[in-house]
Amino acid sequence: MSSRSPPLKKTCFNMIIGTHNGTFHCDEVCAIWMLKQIPKYKDAKVVRSRSSDILADCDIVVDVGAVFDHSKCRYDHHQKEFTETFNSLDSTKPWTTKLSSAGLIYVFYGEEVIRTLMEKIATDNSLDATSVSQEQVRIIYSKVYENLIEEIDAVDNGISQSDDVPRYVVSTTLGKRVGNLNPRWNEESNDDILLKRFEKAMALVGAEFMDRVTYYQLGWLPAHNIVKEAIEKRFEIHSSGEIICFPNVAAPWKDHVMSLEKELNVETSIKYVLYPDVANSKWRVQCVPIRNDSFVNRLSLPEKWRGVRDTELSNLTGIADCVFVHANGFIGGNATYEGVLKMATESLRQAN
Repeated sequence: MSSRSPPLKKTCFNMIIGTHNGTFHCDEVCAIWMLKQIPKYKDAKVVRSRSSDILADCDIVVDVGAVFDHSKCRYDHHQKEFTETFNSLDSTKPWTTKLSSAGLIYVFYGEEVIRTLMEKIATDNSLDATSVSQEQVRIIYSKVYENLIEEIDAVDNGISQSDDVPRYVVSTTLGKRVGNLNPRWNEESNDDILLKRFEKAMALVGAEFMDRVTYYQLGWLPAHNIVKEAIEKRFEIHSSGEIICFPNVAAPWKDHVMSLEKELNVETSIKYVLYPDVANSKWRVQCVPIRNDSFVNRLSLPEKWRGVRDTELSNLTGIADCVFVHANGFIGGNATYEGVLKMATESLRQAN
């Protein structure tokens, strides 16, 4: 999407990024951190003000000014008429959460940010930066929006994650941690103090952002082919096609299983994943959840096995060398591959 970016108005050393003063929030902190990752704004000065005269002299303005106009580099979302989502600005994307300033900057500059970071990560890990492909950038660009930026957009716009009453409070989100960096009500606060706190917040957001991109690039993306191969070989594991196995390594699989089932037109959904517990020289059988973020499984291990261990579990199941089944039934262990395979197949048998 770098082709969407307006032409340079001046050299990057003279660029000014404007945002509002006072209490800062995760969306503009993230938006400005992203801008400062790309060459055009890398050395830009950040000005925090609500003065229209001061903001008029800025090269780009985020989260203030009541104007969204990409051609003028104005990216506010607070005006009454603003209803933009990622999907409304790019119909190839599915997300319909109202954008904050973070989402707006990500839509127009995000691919350039992701490519810049991926090339840096490759270099820092003694990899060839030129090997970063546009397809890899495209995939991680979508993953970072779905798993980081959309949350920031929703929270800033007051959109609840669920219509249900939460069962517990989550107080450690990125937005909460950024908010906690503002001076307390009974602390001294002035423009200089707030600017230093804002810079600290940018470092916090930047670390989180880099951590996500690094994981997706070096961990998540390489697992794709491993999971794809396991799915393609599923009938070699069991005739049902409902069990897959990673014989050598426990690659991150949840996201990949669900997307690859669609891509490969898997008719009968996968229920169990087998993989080695390398640290303990044993094996695990884990249930596939109904969604990547869900604690509900497509098919849990049998209820009577749950919370039982070792010899007692082997006697109960009739399967040698059992180690455990979790009390919630989402995972179990056995000393051998043959053992976890029998646990998975017996679970299927009991369910049918």
